[in-house]
Amino acid sequence: MRSRIPTRIALYVVLALAALVFIFPFYFMIVGALQENPTTTPAGMVPTGGWTLENFARIDERLPLLRALLNSVVFTAGVLLGTLTFGLSAGYALSRLHWRGRGVLFVVMLGVQMVPFQLLMIPLYVQVAGSYGLGDTYAGMILPFFINTTAVFIFRQFFLALPEEMFEAARIDGASELRVLWAIAIPLVRPAIATVVLITFIGPWNEFLWPFLITKDASMQPLAVALANYIANIAQTVANPNGAILAGACALALPVVILFCLFQKYFTASDIGAGVKG
Repeated sequence: MRSRIPTRIALYVVLALAALVFIFPFYFMIVGALQENPTTTPAGMVPTGGWTLENFARIDERLPLLRALLNSVVFTAGVLLGTLTFGLSAGYALSRLHWRGRGVLFVVMLGVQMVPFQLLMIPLYVQVAGSYGLGDTYAGMILPFFINTTAVFIFRQFFLALPEEMFEAARIDGASELRVLWAIAIPLVRPAIATVVLITFIGPWNEFLWPFLITKDASMQPLAVALANYIANIAQTVANPNGAILAGACALALPVVILFCLFQKYFTASDIGAGVKG
């Protein structure tokens, strides 16, 4: 045991240093957002007084912050709704229902995941904005992200880990497939749902390129696009632009941090086998 103590100490030191490296950007962002005159160098991020909330008020004056937050919420909520609805149903169908072509469809889905979204962006823009006329609409922002193949893959793998006996018993009792999915399968894959929600939330919440293409009206732009426009067009003409920019970054990052804190307890493997009596 004594020989392991130096190894554990070294491991804890390495983990602590890694944690500091990952925490520093958040420290840089929060301290800069609250300082009267933040700098852009790490050496200037030592708190020396001059705290203020004016940076948050300043960016709210320069762009419609609440409107941009609302657009981000609607965009993200729509993507989450589609991801969970189609992800759970498609994952269940690919794992627990036996039908011809299931394996081929799964291989095609994996192939789609390897195609970068940037290659499809221009054709999607022509189709969504030109053919469908959905430019400057929430539907136009949400539609390309409504079905997430990564979520389908995650749910499929979790459903495959569930004992088949549970599904057979429910079917013998007369439960329909939708009832089996809702009452049996979904409660047992809560860790997968938490993972998918967090991963999916981060994507559209921070998405910039597609909303930038599909929205020309400033009142429809989510927060990431509104902040980019502020940095490009307005920040250079105001005093202390770094403070306002970092304040906007705090507003963009805060919901993701809160969501992770709320869902982290679900990132544990569920006791699937407890539902089956030996």
